Amino acid sequence: MVDSGKMRMKDLPINERPYEKLEKYGEERLSDAELLAIIIKTGTRNERVVELSQRILKANSNNEGLSYLHDMSIEELKDIKGIGRVKAIQIKAVGELSKRLNKEKNILKHSANSSSNIAAIYMEEMRYNKQEICKVVLVDKHNKITYDKNITIGNINSSIVDPREVFKSALEKGARGVILLHNHPSGDPTPSKCDIDITRRLKDAGIILGINFIDHIIIGDGEYMSMKEYGVI
Repeated sequence: MVDSGKMRMKDLPINERPYEKLEKYGEERLSDAELLAIIIKTGTRNERVVELSQRILKANSNNEGLSYLHDMSIEELKDIKGIGRVKAIQIKAVGELSKRLNKEKNILKHSANSSSNIAAIYMEEMRYNKQEICKVVLVDKHNKITYDKNITIGNINSSIVDPREVFKSALEKGARGVILLHNHPSGDPTPSKCDIDITRRLKDAGIILGINFIDHIIIGDGEYMSMKEYGVI
């Protein structure tokens, strides 16, 4: 059998192997580097997998923690020495799985009966996006989220946020109400004039269609702004 030259997990001393540590002590006891090592599995010719993971995490000069790996594209990840196509895909897949698990957990934890709860549900999914994404969320008569969908990606303005697209799903699915969310990549959720214009336009459309336009929420970096709380709706 040809030796690939890569330093594998089993090359580590038993008491330093992340698999065994997780099994014995639980995942909470592992460092970020050890958890990442379990995901990417192998090191390089000159680095053990945990050492490679530590270097990957230290490569971020902005001290953004694990979130910077989530934000990186596959090509950007592959630019890191020791990260090839497979490792880059593994990292992106785990990041997306984590985001989806967090969203499901928040939907179960928070009802959609307040702007703060809705923002909490979608905060982790939307706060790190580098582009503006506009999302429609539908709720039933019990204020439970029944459906959501991204309708635009890119700079959000009143000319591309079409009321027909916003309310189409609500009409098809018999929803009680509609909530619009979009993120500000700057991290500042302060509404622009365009955000306010969009909100008023959709409020008027909801009245005409007989569908409750509940709120328009802007997601920032850990902060949100509700057009309902702002007094626009």
